[in-house]
Amino acid sequence: MSDISARSAAATSHRPSDHPAVAAGGIGVLLANLGTPDATDAASVRRYLSEFLADKRVIEQDSLLWKLVLNGYILRFRPRRKGRDYEKIWNREKDESPLKTITRSQAEKLSSILEPLGRHVVVDWAMRYGNPSIASRLDAMAAKGCERILLVPLYPQYCAATTATACDEVFRVLMKMRRQPALRVVPPYFDDPVYIEAVASTLESELARLPFRPDVILASFHGIPKDSLIKGDPYYCHCAKTARLLRDRLKFDERKFRMTFQSRFGRAEWLQPYTDKTVAALAGEGIKNIAVITPGFSADCLETLEEIAVENAHIFKHHGGENFAAIPCLNDSEPGMQVIRTRATRAQGLGLGPATRVFVSQQRGALQGHSTGRPL
Repeated sequence: MSDISARSAAATSHRPSDHPAVAAGGIGVLLANLGTPDATDAASVRRYLSEFLADKRVIEQDSLLWKLVLNGYILRFRPRRKGRDYEKIWNREKDESPLKTITRSQAEKLSSILEPLGRHVVVDWAMRYGNPSIASRLDAMAAKGCERILLVPLYPQYCAATTATACDEVFRVLMKMRRQPALRVVPPYFDDPVYIEAVASTLESELARLPFRPDVILASFHGIPKDSLIKGDPYYCHCAKTARLLRDRLKFDERKFRMTFQSRFGRAEWLQPYTDKTVAALAGEGIKNIAVITPGFSADCLETLEEIAVENAHIFKHHGGENFAAIPCLNDSEPGMQVIRTRATRAQGLGLGPATRVFVSQQRGALQGHSTGRPL
């Protein structure tokens, strides 16, 4: 009998014989990332982009002009081009995007790490847009008797277009549930020492393996419209503090280690400096060797594997640069899993006693060297 079943049996012993069976006593830990299309064809990418760009947290306007642009131009022409970009990085073995492969692995490894706490702790993963949906995984957790849910948005820096919209979707799902589980959300961890050390140590390890020494290292974060900052979104401040803490930890100055923003969309002004323009400018100034880290991404995805590693590398070399290195995200590496484990156990109060800590340490050691890495 599982832990949840045993707890349910004990809790329901007083119920009448005709009472419907109800699982209870479980704790659900749900890892959530942004999303990915199910395939690289134009139709699949169009479905994904339609859901993503229709979110008012992402595009904060609902004008007739925007709807005409979205449906008359963007969703007609952009899916095919984006599909070709996904083709470059697609995990052909599993027929899915790297983001899906890595997020699944993160959940599986976290489940193994937390196994000593009991089978009543259920770990799963979901995407805000696309599959598996947040609704489907919350329904599955409820069916397994999870009375407490810990949502773990895999975004170190808070942004309304990422963290808030994940919470919005969870709230929408809970609104439809008669028996709602208690909910807790992991806060942003942009300045958490465990996270800073994980990113810094990973960068140091990757730099040691490079056949060249970077003259400049860029910390490239996903951009957002400048208007969002003016309206009160703390994202820029979170990114700036992460960059400052990393610079201090690595003992680099502001010329060696610089913060930039990528992935701008549309004609509005976004947070600056822009990554692509900075890369071109550095090459124009005679800088020959650069490396780029993407500390705002918990897993490698289109924005890191294609936009940075392919597109920005091309820009740099086209303008006279020679050596370009895209540093992998934390992914499901040992340092990356340490960050996720720390956030989950601290937020949910999942106590780790001495024996459990030994087991977790052993698990971490077993996981080291067995990350999915970059599933191209």
